[in-house]
Amino acid sequence: MELNTLTNQVIALAGIAQAAALVEQLATTGKADNLALETTIGSLLQTESDSVLDIYGNDLANLKLGLERLKTQLTGYEIAYPDQARYAAAMVFLERQLSNQKPMLKTISIGVERAKAQRDHFGLQHENVLANLGDIYLQTVSKLQPRIMVNGVPDYLSRPDVANKIRAGLLGGIRSAMLWKQCGGRRWKFLLFRKKIQIETQRLLNLI
Repeated sequence: MELNTLTNQVIALAGIAQAAALVEQLATTGKADNLALETTIGSLLQTESDSVLDIYGNDLANLKLGLERLKTQLTGYEIAYPDQARYAAAMVFLERQLSNQKPMLKTISIGVERAKAQRDHFGLQHENVLANLGDIYLQTVSKLQPRIMVNGVPDYLSRPDVANKIRAGLLGGIRSAMLWKQCGGRRWKFLLFRKKIQIETQRLLNLI
């Protein structure tokens, strides 16, 4: 399949934006958009696919939250959702670091295969799957600097179930950052082709 297209880059950017939105929702309310969460967690376990969209369940509607947040970030004169923008930028930065850490990538690969087996037995959002993904994050990404500091309500952040969903969301965002890079995405392209990305984001939203 042809990876290096603007459409694929925008889909992956929406994946990053969606993960960042979910992290903020979970940290501040203890809950998250269920379809968006299923999609982000599911993308972690989709290691073989026929297309970029297939990684997100082969349906643009699964990325509606991410596309909407991406559109807002691209069209505003001020930074919309500053915490989400910070999480998204950190995911892209940490993905670059992670790509050079072969032992960590191996740990993630082994953990994801275990999570796939758990999903098939228990279901995607079962506590065992989420705890496994949370543990993968703690063993790998959380050891990279700078660590992502999540702002939220302490009562929610201290709950193991919420914490594991947040870690799984961050891991999903880094997965999307990796995909964005594989599709030819670069920071300078994001800055130079902002208007084109904005137009493509709106076009994809119109298809939902």
